[in-house]
Amino acid sequence: MTVISVSASAAPAEEPPALPAPWDVVLPVLQEIGWRALQVAIIVVAALLIAIILRAVIRRVVDRIVSGAKNRARVDDTQALERSPVAQVRVVQRTRTLGSILQNIVGVTIIVVALLLIVSVINPNILGSLTLLTAAVGAGLGFGAQNIVKDVLNGIFIVAEDQVGIGDVVDLGLATGIVEYVSVRVTHVRDVNGTLWYVRNGEITRIGNLSQGWSRVIVDVGVPADSDIDEVEHALQDAATGLAKDPKWRSRIVDRPEVWGLEAVTGETLVLRVVIRTRAHSKDDVARELRVRVKRATDDLGLSATVTSVRLEGHDGAHRVRGANPPKTKPTPVPIAAERPVWRPKLRPRRSRETPPPPGTAPPGTTTPPDADA
Repeated sequence: MTVISVSASAAPAEEPPALPAPWDVVLPVLQEIGWRALQVAIIVVAALLIAIILRAVIRRVVDRIVSGAKNRARVDDTQALERSPVAQVRVVQRTRTLGSILQNIVGVTIIVVALLLIVSVINPNILGSLTLLTAAVGAGLGFGAQNIVKDVLNGIFIVAEDQVGIGDVVDLGLATGIVEYVSVRVTHVRDVNGTLWYVRNGEITRIGNLSQGWSRVIVDVGVPADSDIDEVEHALQDAATGLAKDPKWRSRIVDRPEVWGLEAVTGETLVLRVVIRTRAHSKDDVARELRVRVKRATDDLGLSATVTSVRLEGHDGAHRVRGANPPKTKPTPVPIAAERPVWRPKLRPRRSRETPPPPGTAPPGTTTPPDADA
């Protein structure tokens, strides 16, 4: 018997997979981190550059406007603008306040945008995953921060419409004094006692600005009832006119003084009223000097007079403004309508019932003129 032996060749043993080198694992991670860090650095540098450029532009524009106002007024100091013939102090205050507000808005906007870009670079999916969370947070802020939004919007409109400026004397209802600072959210007002009030712009419903345009000094003079009214009015007018012509005071007075006449008769006293329109910041000083001169004028007449300053309000104040400038408009041409023909009946001469005289003879009752040849 033949024995056939089959020898199976042994299969080659499988080699274990080679482990990657540590550097091959770490290098991609470092590259990814480095690339994202580079992107974050680029975003931060770009945000800083944009902020610096925009702030420089805003500062440049503000300086140009302020310098233009000073050049037109021919002064070097902002405080001297109030005493200059062309008072541009309102332009300076408004421009500087708007400049500071714009710088704050630019800074906040750039920071928010930069943070969003940085977050999207670190994890592109994080913004999508936080959509519901941001919606909930936005709804909560919408209800909780509505007062802040109201303050900011109202503050922007207050400054943009030139309702309040730094250095103005204002009556906000909540506080009365001089404005030291105006931001997009609060207004700082210092009263006469030195108290600094922080008034939220959203709570301001009315503003009484005592520094815009002009002010009016109203002084009531009480004289005895037996005084000569015409003589007293003439003396008061001379005293007020002398004040207006005084070189020390004439730059603070913007109109001719007026004597409004007899305002009231109270018991044994006649009350006459003198008024002067002054610059906004000079009202109190002019009022003091006017009272002194009015008292001297009445003393020269030998009258014992009482001099008091008056502030008209309400109905009386509304009807005695006298000085508002009406708007200037161009005349509107009105077409003149052509005259329409009017029908009128023709007048026919009436025929006399008597027989007309023969030709060449004069009617009866008339005389024949003498012949020129006779």
